[in-house]
Amino acid sequence: MISMRRIYAAVGIAALVIVLGLAATTTWFTVDESEQAVMLTFGEAGAPITEPGLHFKMPWPIQIVETLSKETFSLTFGYEQLEDGTIREQPQDTKMITGDENIVLADMVVQWKITDPERFLYNSQDPVQILYNSTSASLRSIIGSSKIDDALTSGKAEIEAEVRELLTELVAKYDVGISISAVKLQDVELPNEEVRKAFTNVTDAREMMNTKINEAKKYRNKAINEAEGEKDALISKAEGDKTARIEAARGDVAKFNALYAEYVKSPDITKQRLVIETLEQVLPGAEIYIMNDDGSTLKYFPIRPLEKSETPPAVKEGSVNNE
Repeated sequence: MISMRRIYAAVGIAALVIVLGLAATTTWFTVDESEQAVMLTFGEAGAPITEPGLHFKMPWPIQIVETLSKETFSLTFGYEQLEDGTIREQPQDTKMITGDENIVLADMVVQWKITDPERFLYNSQDPVQILYNSTSASLRSIIGSSKIDDALTSGKAEIEAEVRELLTELVAKYDVGISISAVKLQDVELPNEEVRKAFTNVTDAREMMNTKINEAKKYRNKAINEAEGEKDALISKAEGDKTARIEAARGDVAKFNALYAEYVKSPDITKQRLVIETLEQVLPGAEIYIMNDDGSTLKYFPIRPLEKSETPPAVKEGSVNNE
C-alpha cells in the first residue's frame, strides 16, 4: 500500500513538473526586428505585435502566437525560379492579347509586404494565390487595352504604373492583409521568331526616323541660333549708327546755333567769314586777292599764309572780287 502511494506521488510530481515546464517554456516568446506576430486567445486574434523583444503570454493552449516576416516578398508571374537557379517558364500564363489584337508574352515581378497579419492568416486560405490571380487579371486588363508598340517599346513604364494601381485596388478589395510595393515588367516578347524579326525591322526603322528627326532639329536650332546672332549684330550696328548720326546732328545743331548767335551780333563779318570758309572748302589750292571794281590792285591780302618757298606764288587769272 505504501509503495502505491509513493508511485502515485511520484507520478503526480512528474506531471506537475511537466506542466510547470510547459508553462515556463510557452509563457515567453521573442519577436525579432524583421518579424511581426499576432496572439490568439482561445482562437481569437488580438492586435498585431510589431515591437521587437521579449513578450509575455498565457501558457499554451490558452494563448498561441503566430509569427510572420516584415520583409518584402517577390512574386514572379509567368515564370518560376527553381532552387538550383534555373528558370521554368509558364507560357500558359504569359500569353496575352493586346488592344490592337496582337499576341504577346509578358511576365512580371511583384514586390509585396504583409501589412495585417490577422487578415493575412485568417481572411483567406491562400493569400499568395489570390495575389497571383490578381496580378494575372491586372496585367491582362492593362495589356488588353494597350497597343503592341507601347507594350514592346516606350510604353512599358506607363503599363507598369497602371498595373500597380489596378492590382492595389484588387488586393484591397479582397482584404488579405497585403500591400503592393512595386511591379516590374520583366519581358514582353512576340510569340515566334518570324514576327519578332518583322517587328525588330519596324523598330529599327522607327529609331532611324527618330535619329534623322533629331539631326534635322539640331541643324535647325543651329541655323536659327546663327541667324539670331547675325540679327543681333546687325541691330547692334544699326543702333550704333543711329546713335552716331544723332550725336552728329546734335553737334551740327549746336554749331549752327553758335554761328547764328555770332551772325546776330555781326551779320557782315559773319557773312564774309562764311564766304571765305566756303571758298576754302571749294577751292582749297587757290590763292585769293582782294581787288577794286576797276580791276586795279589795291592790296595784297592772302587768305591763307603763304607757303614757304623761294619763289613767291604767281597771281592767278581767276581772281575774286569782294564787294
